[in-house]
Amino acid sequence: MAFTTRAAVHTQHGSPLTVTEITLPDPGPTDVLVELFASGICHSQLHLLHNPETPTPALMGHEATGKVIALGSQVSHVKEGQRVMLTWVPRDVTPETGRDRNAFRAAWEFEGKTNSGGIYTWAEHVLAHEQLVVPLDESVPTDVTAIVGCATVTGVGAVLGSAKVPAGATVAIFGVGGVGINAIAGAKIADAERIIAVDLSDEKLDFAKEFGATDTINASETDPVEAIVEMTSGGVDFAFDAIGYEVTMRQILNAVRPGVLGGGDRGGTAVLIGVPQTDATIDAKALLMGERNYIGSLGGTSHPMVDFKQYIEWYKQGALPLEKMISVKYDGLDSINEGVATLESGKISGRSIMIYKES
Repeated sequence: MAFTTRAAVHTQHGSPLTVTEITLPDPGPTDVLVELFASGICHSQLHLLHNPETPTPALMGHEATGKVIALGSQVSHVKEGQRVMLTWVPRDVTPETGRDRNAFRAAWEFEGKTNSGGIYTWAEHVLAHEQLVVPLDESVPTDVTAIVGCATVTGVGAVLGSAKVPAGATVAIFGVGGVGINAIAGAKIADAERIIAVDLSDEKLDFAKEFGATDTINASETDPVEAIVEMTSGGVDFAFDAIGYEVTMRQILNAVRPGVLGGGDRGGTAVLIGVPQTDATIDAKALLMGERNYIGSLGGTSHPMVDFKQYIEWYKQGALPLEKMISVKYDGLDSINEGVATLESGKISGRSIMIYKES
């Protein structure tokens, strides 16, 4: 029997989201129907809203918490009534199955059309493929943990999973929004010696200090690359771009230290986290002559069935202060357009979330 719920639907480029009823089909063998508690509002979704090539109608959002209310016959890692986290990162796949992203998408219906909706969390109920549903500890809050499925796995995961930052390293984070402060928290967990936060907002830079930033640079007032090279006598071991702008994609390479020719010591590593909004030209001479490294980090190179449990343990221990990362809590789905507008204005330090239902 089809299930009706409310969702925020992107129906037309340049227009506000439409909060309306949608109809979800019965769960298929590998689907899970989840009633949501809370969802994060991620900056990457703004890129989709502003992109005229984004197919419409479209459901948005990709990090949340909820409770399983129905599941398919082949789902065994969760059960009805269980708390879960929603994410866009497949929880437990092989390299072969992981290459087919379409294998992890569930269908939804809107105005008679059936789209491949993938994961979506700006809705009161979600029909998701079981690979995008991860168990949540029953003892933790369901509001602040809603950001684990994207902000945390992307930021903390980039530092500890993709880059594997060792203790004593020097680190720079370009862009200290929701993902950036998670990267800073990850660097602190890694016991990095120096953590440099780079942003255009003094308010966000002050906020970054609460998560472990030892130094801050306002890139609107000084050249961040020159400042980092001077502060560290040559560059950091790791630089992360949590923005994805052309200028920051270039800057992170030049912000890492060069290697030592003949000494067997390669240069530092630049890590792209933020979704690129354009192509970028990097300093190829710096890449070659300094034997620097440039890598991408998609979802923190993570294994959610293992890593999410560790993130929650760090949260319980106080090492990953998720509650401090939440700047604004909106009351329900009808607040979505306000949340999007506030995020676009640059007024959100950290992450904002929508609370649909108390656990």
